Amino acid sequence: MALAVLTRLHLLRKAAVPLLSSSSIWSSSACRQLSASKAGLRWMCIASREPVFLVSGSIRLSRDSSVTGRPTTLLHPPSSDKDGVFKNSISSCISSQQVLRLLRSFPELSGAAAASVLHRLADLEEDGVGGLRDPSVLLSDTALAELCSKLEKESAELGDEVVIHALLGCTRLYLDPSSCLVVRLVSESQVRLNRGSLNITALCGLARALFALEGPDCVMLAEVMRQLRSKDAYQWNINELIDVYSMLAAGVAEGGRHQDLLNEMNSQSLSLAPWMDPATVSKTLGALVTLNQAQVVPLVIALCKYAVKHVPHFTDAELSVLLSALMHYGYYNDFLVKALEEHMLKTAFSTHPETISKLMQYFGQLRIFSPQVFDAVAESFVYRADEYSAEQVSQLVAALGVVGYVPKESGRLFRKLESVIDARFSQFQPKSLLELLHACTLLQRYPLNFVSKVLSPYFLQQLHGESSVIDCVALAQLIQLYMTVKLECPSYDLQSPWFLRKLHMESFLFAGNSIETEMDHNLCRDVMVGLQSLLGNRNYFTSGVLTQFGYTLDVEIKLDKEGCVLAASEDDVCKRIALCIDGPRRYASNASRLLGKEAIKQRHLRILGYEVVQIPYFEFNNLKNKKERVKYLHQKIFPKSYRFSW
Repeated sequence: MALAVLTRLHLLRKAAVPLLSSSSIWSSSACRQLSASKAGLRWMCIASREPVFLVSGSIRLSRDSSVTGRPTTLLHPPSSDKDGVFKNSISSCISSQQVLRLLRSFPELSGAAAASVLHRLADLEEDGVGGLRDPSVLLSDTALAELCSKLEKESAELGDEVVIHALLGCTRLYLDPSSCLVVRLVSESQVRLNRGSLNITALCGLARALFALEGPDCVMLAEVMRQLRSKDAYQWNINELIDVYSMLAAGVAEGGRHQDLLNEMNSQSLSLAPWMDPATVSKTLGALVTLNQAQVVPLVIALCKYAVKHVPHFTDAELSVLLSALMHYGYYNDFLVKALEEHMLKTAFSTHPETISKLMQYFGQLRIFSPQVFDAVAESFVYRADEYSAEQVSQLVAALGVVGYVPKESGRLFRKLESVIDARFSQFQPKSLLELLHACTLLQRYPLNFVSKVLSPYFLQQLHGESSVIDCVALAQLIQLYMTVKLECPSYDLQSPWFLRKLHMESFLFAGNSIETEMDHNLCRDVMVGLQSLLGNRNYFTSGVLTQFGYTLDVEIKLDKEGCVLAASEDDVCKRIALCIDGPRRYASNASRLLGKEAIKQRHLRILGYEVVQIPYFEFNNLKNKKERVKYLHQKIFPKSYRFSW
């Protein structure tokens, strides 16, 4: 049975890998003499390649194994104690050089420990974009070459999971698919697969390795998935479910493949949710997000319900995955939010900045008002600002801007923020920087030192990027930033950039994440019914009025010099009243606090000459009948006038 091993390679970040001498390259011709024992596999077809040419993305290790005084077998593993010491030691290594030095100090290794070396090197060297940070570290190390040689020669005698784990490690290190080690491990994996005795963990590891080598159309991968499907998903335990979720999320399920299997797994996960530990909850939610599972709301709710008790025990990375899933599904749970608040109050100074920024993003996206957490995060930022990336800084401040909350330590916070922006201005992506500065204006903190840089043709060109037009949200933020400085900082001499006249936006209200919130239509209808009774006619007010400054008025009422209401069609107006009919979406989801973007709109309308009257939903909806609503509107809009009858 012939097996074709294709050379589908992942590109490294680096432009190329240095050429090696022919003596250090694992010859493809040598591989052609391999025979797969116990399965009758006599020969494997290997894509040919020039012997001294390395495609960027493939690595061939030195074949020099002249290190003396070392055992040449993995068949006689050291004692379990020594093996445990090695695995603990390798997990604490923080660089590839440390792993390789540790490898030299342990002359005896079991097959499982040898495979773990490959995975630890991959953990430390993977750059996250399909390559290795520094492949040269691995190219000339004789200890690693000797280890790979042992795995190649003795693969037939190693256990199923060791062989597959080693093959997966090779793919993670982007070893040349035509190298003898990879070819031999694939051959041995085929032998084990043909026996039909691989367990779920081994099948998942093999599927990931084959997907990395040949992609989704691999014939051998199809056989792996067939054997996996033959096992009843409703009988799988938690660990087996996680293995399959991780395998499918690694790309095997791309394009909507294996959705029927996922449906069965989701049902089984729902029944096992009460027994999942923190790591399992995090991995399951992360896989659901990666696999874009939309019809799993009951499972997400169950996982979040049981996550409440796990919050203090999540690692920072696990908590970040949980928060990302909560944002992806837009899920809110009072008990979970309370647990997150309590946890952050205790750990704000020790939690990783990425986790803190995820928490702030979540609070901002779901409009969660939590002054204690915001104060704690702001205080920790003052002391740990250097640990935050530019993107994380922007996310943190943007969340504060959403709910319009200025922390107690605002003086120190904004001084530190200004120094960070000044020192790392070029590190901010254009949209992130604009979002950060715009959030400052929502908090009534005006970034005057940076306005001229943002309102420049060069920055505008950066906002354009590869697109011919600027994103609507970014354009609205840019215009509102300029308008805020002109209206709220009149003493600041800001020249009107010529390009802003060309980038005029008629309305700040548009589909998507606009800087205005559309009015609640049901609430607006009830208010207008009351207004019609109060004013006597529908002609005395107008709804949905677009101003020349881009803001949309929910309701506008015009008055003459004596304070009498004019018809909506009248142009000779002395005073204009803007009714802000504020529904639930304009407030924090857990408090009666107006959002930052609505507060700045009302400030600007007042500066522009409007009398702003707020009609909060939590006041208006409590009124029992029409008479009470008319009385309420009269007292709100005309508090100094007297009405003879209702």
